[in-house]
Amino acid sequence: MTPLVPTPVAPRYPDRPDATVTVIVHNDAARLPRAVASLRRQTHPGIEIIISDDHSTDGTPAVARRLAAEDPRIHYLRLPDNSGGCSAPRNRALEIARAPYLMFLDSDDELPANAVELLLAAHRERRIDFAMGAVRRIRVDNGHRSTWMPHLVAERRTVRGIEADPRLLFEHLATSKMYARSFLDRHGLRFPEGIHYEDQLFSAQAYCLAKSFTIIPQPVYHWYVDPYADAGAASISNQRHKLTNVRDRVHVQRLIDEFLTESGHESLREDKDYKFLKHDFRMYAGDLPYRDEVWLASFARIVTPYLDSLEPGAYARLPRPERVVLQLVRDARLAEAREAARGLGHAVAPRQVTPCPEGEATYWGDRVPGTIWARRELDVTDLDLDARPFPSALFRHEITELTPGPGASLDLTVRTYDPGLRLAVGPQRAALLLSPGRRRLTLPFRLDPVRPGVFEGRVHVDLAAAPLPLHGFDGIRHPVLRIGQQGLAHTGVLLAPPDFPALTTRTAHHRVTVEPEGRAPGRLQVRWRPAGVTAHLIRPVARGIARPTVRRAARLVAGVLRLR
Repeated sequence: MTPLVPTPVAPRYPDRPDATVTVIVHNDAARLPRAVASLRRQTHPGIEIIISDDHSTDGTPAVARRLAAEDPRIHYLRLPDNSGGCSAPRNRALEIARAPYLMFLDSDDELPANAVELLLAAHRERRIDFAMGAVRRIRVDNGHRSTWMPHLVAERRTVRGIEADPRLLFEHLATSKMYARSFLDRHGLRFPEGIHYEDQLFSAQAYCLAKSFTIIPQPVYHWYVDPYADAGAASISNQRHKLTNVRDRVHVQRLIDEFLTESGHESLREDKDYKFLKHDFRMYAGDLPYRDEVWLASFARIVTPYLDSLEPGAYARLPRPERVVLQLVRDARLAEAREAARGLGHAVAPRQVTPCPEGEATYWGDRVPGTIWARRELDVTDLDLDARPFPSALFRHEITELTPGPGASLDLTVRTYDPGLRLAVGPQRAALLLSPGRRRLTLPFRLDPVRPGVFEGRVHVDLAAAPLPLHGFDGIRHPVLRIGQQGLAHTGVLLAPPDFPALTTRTAHHRVTVEPEGRAPGRLQVRWRPAGVTAHLIRPVARGIARPTVRRAARLVAGVLRLR
């Protein structure tokens, strides 16, 4: 007798969904299925999925129609023309969304499986205007995971108006939130069309209009970040090299300022200005060392009028190095602004400081600033250049010349600036340190005085001598420079010329590339990539090792191969 085979039954979903999640997409056929799959996996199945296509011209329409045919919860909406932004596809989806709660997802990102369930639970717990959770940032190039603005989402809490915690203005993502449809409709709140950085304006309006909202600490959004994406494929926020990007960001800030005034939230202006300086401008500041003079001049013309309009208290809340960069831009001292920006976040000293004739202050650079405001902002007395404990003293180590040598070697000329005059007169003992594995390569050399507060030396670096792990090394390391004095040691970053071409060579089992970092301060960067037997035999074996006996065997194989 032939056994009966049960007929597959399609899952039944509620006629009225509890939440609508809109996926906006434009020419992203490859990643759209991943985004939609993350919605189909939701632990709360009663959702509506709207794929809102901003008139894609690749294979996206075919992919979207196939996905809609596979799941009755999915609806495909195609805009008749490309809007060039995120707002229009979100707003068109809002017009047809059927659920009382709404979320938004970009096609290159995902929702964790329980995101809808968690945020719906927050709404059902008490009457709120929106719920928000943590955003998990995932680096596409290396898989590294981190939480976006973790201090703001560290604990579960309900906030009664943004004035209760203005720091939340930093969390300006529209995608990390689930909104009550009634809240958006009551205030006519929609995404502003025809501009970029729409999330910042929309979120500022939502924060100010909401009577209460709940924060949960669990991740509700997976944000994939690709720092090395091609310029054409990079997100708007990763197109900071475009001056139109700068103009768009400043324009949105002005719109937010107008909204704060019109809505009676002017008391938030200093907090909002601080957010702009600490987050938005800070991103551009990290790029300044890699911009040419023409770009810098245009950048200054765009941002300076807006910087001049910000609340003085916002500047006072910044660390001194950031205030220095801002003021140098405002004073059109652009070459110095580029120099100052290379030290942000890495405890790097200026090349030169100038004491006030009255002896009450020390200023960045080679002159006393000409205005009272500039003297306040460029006063680096609080950096304690001449009084910090030696291990945390501020120096500046720059490579002024890099010469390839035989094999995998190179010669570096290093100049050290000591504006606080912490180093004794005469030659200094120094060492370059490089640690691609557990053991460290230490290369001693001498720094000779050039003039007071400036030293220079040469160091020979043989990368073939770097002690790599037996299973090889696949990654990047940044050499550091160590100086000793009276039994104490100071270690600082080593800045590379930002424009020297990458140098690639081959050691016994690796390809090694020496290059400038290309971002942030632009440290010297050494990149190893396994090659030969290390890449094709030793590392695959090492990754699969689970038992000590196998580990010993792998080490034995690696040792034999290295003896050849």
